[in-house]
Amino acid sequence: MPSLSEAFRSHPVFLHHKHPDFTSLHELPDSYAWNTTSSPSPQPPSQRLQHDDVVPVVDLLDPNAPSSIAHACKSWGAFHVINHGIPNSLLRDIESAGSALFSLPPSHKLRAARPPDGVSGYGLARISSFFPKLMWSEGFTILGSPLHHFRQLWPHDYITYCDIVERYEAAMKKLAGKLMRLLLASLGISQADLQWAGPRGDFHGASAALQLNSYPACPDPDRAMGLAAHTDSTLLTILHQNNISGLQVLKEGTGWVTVEPLPGALVVNMGDLLHILSNGSYPSVLHRVMVNRTRQRFSVAYLYGPPGNVKISPHPKLVGPSRPALYRPVTWNEYLGTKAKHFNEALSWVQLCAPKNNKLFDVVVNENNSVQVG
Repeated sequence: MPSLSEAFRSHPVFLHHKHPDFTSLHELPDSYAWNTTSSPSPQPPSQRLQHDDVVPVVDLLDPNAPSSIAHACKSWGAFHVINHGIPNSLLRDIESAGSALFSLPPSHKLRAARPPDGVSGYGLARISSFFPKLMWSEGFTILGSPLHHFRQLWPHDYITYCDIVERYEAAMKKLAGKLMRLLLASLGISQADLQWAGPRGDFHGASAALQLNSYPACPDPDRAMGLAAHTDSTLLTILHQNNISGLQVLKEGTGWVTVEPLPGALVVNMGDLLHILSNGSYPSVLHRVMVNRTRQRFSVAYLYGPPGNVKISPHPKLVGPSRPALYRPVTWNEYLGTKAKHFNEALSWVQLCAPKNNKLFDVVVNENNSVQVG
């Protein structure tokens, strides 16, 4: 069975941009200047959002959590989660590790640079190749053990940072399994209905990657883009963000809505594979990241998917005469290849038939990051 790392290597995304030194950029270069004026505008900060225009909060200790999740997934494709069991001390530790990493001099960070056809290491977002403009961000991807790269970054302290990442990944894996059980329950599916969930429903063979992101203070944030609009290829993504806002999700009928950080809460968003598994009931959410003039934003994303050889398809319980299967079976490894070629149109390339009488819609992100919904 090919590993997730091998799958990424089989579908390389070559980036021809140089790694930036943001500390030396006091004006926004043209290569970073995006035309965002034609994009659906986020809600102005001066206007109080209505309750229906705020990303929902799901309490995992609430017995009605599955129904709350169902509402959030159908309406938003994302939600905050509280009482998730991740200690605040661990969230602070992973922030400290990220801060230490991105504070290193550019030449030092490049010691752990991601190779052109590789996955792990320091570098630009993989989606950069789909856009003509550069994004005001830098990232570090961890797939497997970070030991090799961390030795290059911190020859004397790498054990400390490896321990933080390993503890964080273990906690996220446990939380992701719990969220998967709740998501299935919200769809009327039991964990026994998925063979790859395992006999104890712990999704032991699931695949995952960790992505650390930094969005430095930007001299002209209104014309810059931290991370361009995209959906994730995952089943779900669990995001921890510091107290600096910037994440936005596209809500049908509303436009871009900022997901304001909530102390101690994590953000969960639906990916393309859950979109397929739910037969389109839980659409994957289009999201992007804006930047800040004076403060650095940091986030860490846990990208969670099935075992590499498991084919994901619309679950039989969600298919019937009035709602046929909308997508063909596809493994995460196969889908990564489709995503590498077709980016945000990847779902349409595994679609069997046009959706009928539902809320699914096609999303096209133009070169200037404006969005067309049709």
